[in-house]
Amino acid sequence: MGKMSWNDFLTDQDKAHDEMWGKKELAGFGEKPALLLIDIYYSVLGFKREPILESVKTWPMSTGLEGWEAVDKAAELLASARKNGIPVIHVKGLHTGVNTWARGSKKRKPSNLSEEMLLKGNEIVDEVKPLPGELVIEKAAASAFHGTPLLFQLISLGIDTVIACGETTSGCVRASVVDGATYRFKMGVVEECSFDRTQASHYMNLYDMHQKYADVVDLNYASAYFDSIGAKNKVGVSV
Repeated sequence: MGKMSWNDFLTDQDKAHDEMWGKKELAGFGEKPALLLIDIYYSVLGFKREPILESVKTWPMSTGLEGWEAVDKAAELLASARKNGIPVIHVKGLHTGVNTWARGSKKRKPSNLSEEMLLKGNEIVDEVKPLPGELVIEKAAASAFHGTPLLFQLISLGIDTVIACGETTSGCVRASVVDGATYRFKMGVVEECSFDRTQASHYMNLYDMHQKYADVVDLNYASAYFDSIGAKNKVGVSV
């Protein structure tokens, strides 16, 4: 079986409707992008690279090997952003104090891990570890915007485009993308750099975001976009 896509989860009627009324071309990005990495920490991946049905035995919120594959691609995207001077913002869940916003969070909390391992689980993985000067924002809800300074930071930087990746596609990524679109940012989602625990949720939410709130693009497209912005900025500096 080849690479899956959202077409694998559309009914015949859905495909016919998409042919008639679906999105035919990208809405396009702007001139001042930022890269937003959402919830890429160890507790949603595990410390070892293993299939999801094994990983969830230790980390109930794990996304397994598909999550790690997306992280490796996100590391490539992050390198492209850094090379081209694109602002990078990391967002992670609020792990200090009381945080019970997530339904089912109590029953999904790992129960057989040491306090040291639980603290490690809250850390952003080394593959996309923030560099000094890169903003790290903690959030207490699904959206990276809700109750955080993200909007103000984007405005202060003059950002018009937010390229998002991370997890879960159907949860925090989607919530952030919807809010970003509501605030009138041009939103992008990089398919290979986003991940979920459920394949159907991943692909159908990519499809839905692409139709309504964002341009879903591949890693090559996003990297080329960053390269084009970096080249323009270099030209501007040299004049």
